[in-house]
Amino acid sequence: MCDDHIGLCPHTPGGDPHEPADAPAAQSQSDALAKHILNGLGFCGHFLHFHGGGASGKAPIVCLLAKQPNGEMSQQELGLHFDLKPGSLSEILSKIECAGLIERSRNPKDRRQLTIRLTEAGWEKAHVEQAARLRFRERAFSALTHDEREDLAEMLDKIRVTWEELDD
Repeated sequence: MCDDHIGLCPHTPGGDPHEPADAPAAQSQSDALAKHILNGLGFCGHFLHFHGGGASGKAPIVCLLAKQPNGEMSQQELGLHFDLKPGSLSEILSKIECAGLIERSRNPKDRRQLTIRLTEAGWEKAHVEQAARLRFRERAFSALTHDEREDLAEMLDKIRVTWEELDD
């Protein structure tokens, strides 16, 4: 909630609610368009994180496990797949385990490794999450024609390549 009298409004009143108040003003029409696109992508990223399952966490982990033979993987493999540090992954897995969706056990062949396995409740949750993700994909781009979707995919590929070069 905004508290204007002490200046704690997260965005400029009357401005774009997705743009922070401290964002520098656009320097040109091209810059204004870039800001608008970045704000839109930011909204999409936020929406995907909170409504589309996120990139790591309970839903992606149980869905990935459900795709594995016997619904299991080593904790190390999970960490590599999601690019998570061991401590971060362990915290997430503890929460998923407390929810009764997975169980952890030592690998009998290598006692240093933990095997993460879906429980029956975990299998059920994975099926629910997979169905929700499918419904989301079916509806997410319904405002676009097939050709517009292909154009968008091509543009996003170009942006990704450029951004990956910026990261070097």
